[in-house]
Amino acid sequence: MEKIFRELDELKFELPSWAFSDAGTRFAVFHEEGAARNVFERIEDAALVHELTGCCPSVALHIPWDRVENWEELKEFAKEKGLRIGAINPNLFQDPDYKYGSLTNPSEKIRKKAIAHVMECVDIAVKTGSKVISLWLADGTDYPGQDDFRSRKKRLEESLKYIYDNMPEDMYLFIEYKFFEPAFYHTDIPDWGTSYLLAEKLGERALVLVDLGHHAQGTNIEYIVATLLSERKLGGFHLNNRKYADDDLTIASINPYEVFLIFKEIVFAWRDPELSDFSKKVVFMFDQAHITKPKILATVQSVVMAQELFAKALLIDENRLREAQKKCDVVEAEEALMDAFRTDVRPLLREYRKRKNLPEDPIKVFREGNYMEKRRRERR
Repeated sequence: MEKIFRELDELKFELPSWAFSDAGTRFAVFHEEGAARNVFERIEDAALVHELTGCCPSVALHIPWDRVENWEELKEFAKEKGLRIGAINPNLFQDPDYKYGSLTNPSEKIRKKAIAHVMECVDIAVKTGSKVISLWLADGTDYPGQDDFRSRKKRLEESLKYIYDNMPEDMYLFIEYKFFEPAFYHTDIPDWGTSYLLAEKLGERALVLVDLGHHAQGTNIEYIVATLLSERKLGGFHLNNRKYADDDLTIASINPYEVFLIFKEIVFAWRDPELSDFSKKVVFMFDQAHITKPKILATVQSVVMAQELFAKALLIDENRLREAQKKCDVVEAEEALMDAFRTDVRPLLREYRKRKNLPEDPIKVFREGNYMEKRRRERR
């Protein structure tokens, strides 16, 4: 148990600022009374989640949604709340100029505008102490013949090279992919292979970001994770779950076994002497849209669930699994995984939190503490 507790100490999550403000579907934005209205309130809510769980020391920002006049002030505010600023996420999908693409746009003027925005985010990262630019593009086309694929690829590579070459030498570029939406005919970065190709061309500080909801149905995400780990090209995750497309549901709400298998790849990489140093730098970021669930409570629930599934992965008897694999004993190999997955790790986590002077049941403490009622009064 002590070994499990030491490994849990190394498990940290990064919360997204945007999870604490009003969100919506493509049809409407829904208001939650007491939801954060600006980046300072978003950091306050992230700090509460960290206070209750003890494992969420950083918060990712989205620009321009989180833009402020004084970045040093925001950095200090986060520090006072026990947090640091995590990944900076440029917004290259809402400006009308990006209707036909941002970094891939046929217009050189618009491409330069998109590059300038990313470089603004690099400057913000420097001022806030962040070491990661997390880049997702909505770029793509809706109809055959709309643009030339090879020309778009060339423009994208040139844009990314300029950004990468002008970033500080200790800053990382995470390249996210998504197989469709908002473009429906083709997407410029549709899969992990394309992200890997771009990152490999750029250099060691360019890595792939895996969003669990950005794949076709049935995609074996754990295999992708294992491959990227072996190539030392996995930068981080956007943790969420989905039923159909990019639903951004709370993690494991639909398929907890899938998340367990993904975490199994991480755990085994942590314990591999050749991969340990690299794999322990992988960033676990949440990217979820809380609409029908209360935002702070849903985030606490996500963190608790992620801890539970990671703890289950830590319990896998690796020697048993390896022996079964050597013998091609498929049933025994699966049972080695399922025995860990079926284990109720909640008592173990309650003991772990008790030793850390944390609430043994963060969800219960949040409900009983009337935290949201206080925020409704303050933010009315």
